[in-house]
Amino acid sequence: MRIKNLVTSTIITFGFLLFAFTAAAQGYKIKTIVIDPGHGGNKPGAIGSFSKEKDVALKIALKLTDKLNEALPQIKIILTRKKDVDVDLYKRAEIANEANADLFISIHCNSMPGKNKSTKGTETIVAGSHRLKEQDAAIRENADIKLEKNYKSKYDGYDPSDPGTFILLSLLKNTFRDKSTKFAKLIENNYTAGKKRLSRGVKEQGILVLQRCGMPAVLTEVGFISNPEEERYINSEKGQDEIVNAIYLAINTYKNNIEVK
Repeated sequence: MRIKNLVTSTIITFGFLLFAFTAAAQGYKIKTIVIDPGHGGNKPGAIGSFSKEKDVALKIALKLTDKLNEALPQIKIILTRKKDVDVDLYKRAEIANEANADLFISIHCNSMPGKNKSTKGTETIVAGSHRLKEQDAAIRENADIKLEKNYKSKYDGYDPSDPGTFILLSLLKNTFRDKSTKFAKLIENNYTAGKKRLSRGVKEQGILVLQRCGMPAVLTEVGFISNPEEERYINSEKGQDEIVNAIYLAINTYKNNIEVK
C-alpha cells in the first residue's frame, strides 16, 4: 500500500510539473493563495505566558487576508480556518490541492522548552530532507496528528514519533522546493528590513502539512511565544501589522518575479 501511494504521489508530482510548464508557456499568473493559521480548537500549539499560538496565528492570518484582498483583489484568498476550530493536517493540504492553489502559507509561532526565555527570532520552513538536528522540531510540529481520529489510516501508517518515516516523506515533496525556498527567503528578508528583528533563516524540515502540498509551500514562524519580549510583539497591533506587511511584500515580489508577462 505504501509503495502504491508513493507511485501515485510521484505521478501527481510530475503532473503538477507538466501543468506548471504548460501554464508558463501560456502566461502564468498567480490566481489562488491558501493561508493556513496553525493549530486551532483542542490543539493550542505553543503556549506563552498570556497567549496561545493558535490565537496569534489566526489573528495574523485574518489580517493578512484583509491586506491581500485589498491590495491584490484579482487573487483568490482561501483560509484553512476562519475561527478557533480544529482542522486536520491532511485537510489543510487537501484544501490547497483541491483549490489548485499557487502558494500555501502556514502561520505559526515558535517556542523553546523549559526555562529558555531568551531565544528569539523568525524562521521560515520549507519541505525537504533535513539533518538529524532538525528532526526534533519536525517531530514536535507533526505530533498534532496523534490528536486526530484514525490518524494511521489518514497518513498511510505515518508515525510522528519515528524519525525514520521522514525518509519516505522527503521523497514525496521535492518538486517545488526551489520556489518555496526563494519565497521563504523573501519573507525572512522582509521580517528584518528596518525592524531590527532577528532572522534565524530558512530551514528544511519534514513538516507533514508542507510535504503534502502540491505547490510552493512555506511554514513561517513569526516569533518565539516563549520569549516575553517577542510574545508581546506578536500579540501587539504594531507587531502583527509589521508581520502581515512583511509577508504581503514577499508575496508581491514573488508574484512579480514568477509571473509570465
